Amino acid sequence: MATNRPNWLERLGAFLMREPEDREQLIELLHTSYERNLLDSDALAMIEGVLQVSEIPARDIMIPRAQMDVIDISESPDKFIPLVIDTNHSRFPVIEGSKDNVIGVLLAKDLLRYYAGEEEFKVRDMLRPAIFIPEAKRLNILLKEFRANRNHMAIVVDEYGGVSGLVTIEDVLEQIVGDIEDEHDFDETEDDIITDKNGAWRVKATTEIGKFNDVVGTRFSDENHDTIGGLVLAQFGRMPKRGEQLTFDELSVTVLRADSRRLHLLLVNRKTVNDTAAAAK
Repeated sequence: MATNRPNWLERLGAFLMREPEDREQLIELLHTSYERNLLDSDALAMIEGVLQVSEIPARDIMIPRAQMDVIDISESPDKFIPLVIDTNHSRFPVIEGSKDNVIGVLLAKDLLRYYAGEEEFKVRDMLRPAIFIPEAKRLNILLKEFRANRNHMAIVVDEYGGVSGLVTIEDVLEQIVGDIEDEHDFDETEDDIITDKNGAWRVKATTEIGKFNDVVGTRFSDENHDTIGGLVLAQFGRMPKRGEQLTFDELSVTVLRADSRRLHLLLVNRKTVNDTAAAAK
């Protein structure tokens, strides 16, 4: 006997075609689609990232003022070029006197003219205009402006006009697609932990605690956390932003890279005797 009852596929289609009444229902619908294998995990994460950027202000992802690598216009190229080489950035804010006085942006590629022996090479003539944005600017609006103006960096200022930090187009895109690796990031085939020239450790957040203990000489338990990233997250009690720092068990840990969903890279130092004494005061 024929029946007019809809089959499973038709019922699923009807469910997915429902118009969500609010953001929460939309997120629920997306997760249901993932659970039914209509979306893969990467697509789900990207769609959620797109939804999130409309709510995240620039202050939440900016590189803090203290962590900004800048060039002072008063310095000659032979003075600041080692910084350019060491940091591997493609763009640098140029200041005059203090970080509150950003007068432009220098592209690293423009320094090729200096190496070419250009007689009248002047850094001030090489500067591109600096773009200033308020801390509260939403990332979706910022991304639209980046695309329209072909800018890749913006200086974030507070309500008094002081510089709070900077944000790049890569920082915004990472909120959507996750961490973007470049040629200067750790490669998958490299060690999880490397020691820099100052004796600090650059550590992938996915490094197993046992391996971290072996290299750094610590004795952290892996009973509650498998990775050093998990341990650090537990110490913060929340998802930290890039540039945030905390100290525990004679270690100073700085977040070098993170997005809205996970930690990626940490800088670990042993606290010095002076650090311990200052903390005790």
